[in-house]
Amino acid sequence: MKILVTAATTLEIQPFLQYIDQHIPALKAANCNIDILIAGIGMMHTAFSLGRHLVVNRPDIAIQAGIGGSFRHSWELGQVVLIKREYLADLGAEDNDQFKDLFDIQLWQPSQPPFTGTSLVNTFAGLPEVPPLPTATGVSVNLVSGSEPTITKLVTKYNPDIESMEGAAFHYACLLEEIPFLQLRSISNYVEIRDKSKWKIPLAIKTLNDELIKTVETLAGI
Repeated sequence: MKILVTAATTLEIQPFLQYIDQHIPALKAANCNIDILIAGIGMMHTAFSLGRHLVVNRPDIAIQAGIGGSFRHSWELGQVVLIKREYLADLGAEDNDQFKDLFDIQLWQPSQPPFTGTSLVNTFAGLPEVPPLPTATGVSVNLVSGSEPTITKLVTKYNPDIESMEGAAFHYACLLEEIPFLQLRSISNYVEIRDKSKWKIPLAIKTLNDELIKTVETLAGI
């Protein structure tokens, strides 16, 4: 089995990289080949890096692992979730005090491939097993939300659980290429007025990598 593990930064999956180095014999014995792609921060870098990689290296399963912000305060920091649905949340036009996405202004049509309605939905088809994690709706943005008006607009329009800067690009590429995929996100902070003193990045990285290792071992049958 060929598994692609991609992340925006090395920091987010550093423990997993150490795990791979230590478990090469077991992975080879399980006939599991893992490619690592550090794609870069944001949708532009993710799309380019994935496109270049998939041209010559087509995996059986792709996994995107990263940390992100949660709109839901009922989820604890460090909680890992599985993103089922992604919205492109800041690609469009401003109309006075309203944001209109490309579907609203009819440059895109609902359910044009690979969209389901106006979102990018992972049906989890083709996966031998899906991790038993809470599923979430994600919004992907180029500008991380840090003001009440922006947060209110996103919540009103998309009712999201998680915010990231790369998820939609990953979903888009995998859906178009018909590659089974998983997006794992660990909550490092809540989406609110920016206060880094409240963030728990080391905890989020630990729980993310614990789940990533468990997921790869399950898929590989180790």
